[in-house]
Amino acid sequence: QVQLVESGGGSVQAGGSLRLSCVGSGYTFSRYCMAWFRQAPGKEREEVAALGSDGATRYADSVKGRFSGSRDNAKNTLYLQMDSLKPEDTAMYYCAADPGRCPRLGYLMNYWGKGTLVTISS
Repeated sequence: QVQLVESGGGSVQAGGSLRLSCVGSGYTFSRYCMAWFRQAPGKEREEVAALGSDGATRYADSVKGRFSGSRDNAKNTLYLQMDSLKPEDTAMYYCAADPGRCPRLGYLMNYWGKGTLVTISS
């Protein structure tokens, strides 16, 4: 079965950096859309970054210029480099995968990890 395991979350001060990782197994990683979503308490889940199997990428407006997603298909790993972190970036970050093109709505993603918590203090 498909399994996604995130790591790299933690607590840092505003302006700091974190690098999240997601290791996928049980599927052909290179053929799947891989994406990062986040959900803060009391708020809706939102897409942060999506990386298609064809190399196409997109980012939420709120993180453009600060976050950079990448994927290493040889290692079945998805990354999210987060720089210039802000308190509003505080959320649970989830890795997601889908066998088709990257959906723009989270509920269309087929598979999800359990999440890794990111907390940014001011």
